[in-house]
This record gives sequence, structure tokens and C-alpha cells, in this order.
Amino acid sequence: MHDLIDFFHTNATLVAADPVAFATIAILFGSGGFWVGRYFLTERIANLESRIVRRDDEIEDLKSSRSAKKLEPPMVPIIGTTAIGGNDRPIPPGSSPGRRIPSNQSGLPHRQTV
Repeated sequence: MHDLIDFFHTNATLVAADPVAFATIAILFGSGGFWVGRYFLTERIANLESRIVRRDDEIEDLKSSRSAKKLEPPMVPIIGTTAIGGNDRPIPPGSSPGRRIPSNQSGLPHRQTV
């Protein structure tokens, strides 16, 4: 900004001699820069607007598919099914399924170490 002030200070005699020409040139260059900048940014703005519209469409599709999935009954019957967790152990032959195996006994014969 300081350089611009120095430029006007050194060329003040030219601006004072013909202010109409200076104002005309300033308006032409200023408006020309504005229109060139607007032309190049119009493509970028249009691109961003199309991305927003596409994302809005994707969000609507996901919401509609989510609501459609909630209305459908499950394909696998839920009554009578059980989940097998990580803590379940296989039931050894000859034992009852309701009885839990203690953690120190696995149902297999123990090896004796010598």
C-alpha cells in the first residue's frame, strides 16, 4: 500500500493535469478486472453448486432407502434363534446343556507334567 501511495505522490502532477483521463482509465481497468474475475469464478461457483445438489440428492436417496428398509419385515425369523458369543464353549459329550463347565475344567483329560 505504501508503494501505491508513493506512486501517486510522484505522479500527482500527471493526475492533476488530466483527472478525467485518469478516472476513465481507472474505471476501465477496475471494471475489466472485476468481469474477468467473475468469469473465472463463475465456473468454480457452478461446480460447487452442482456438488451441493448432488449431495442433497444422495442424502435424500439414503433417507428414503433407510425408511424403506425399516418397513420391511426381516427375512430370517427372529423367534427361536440364539446368538453364539465369544464366551460360549462347546458342550462335552455326556453332560447336560444347562450346566456350565468350570473354568479350570475343559472337559478334556489333563496331561500331567513331569
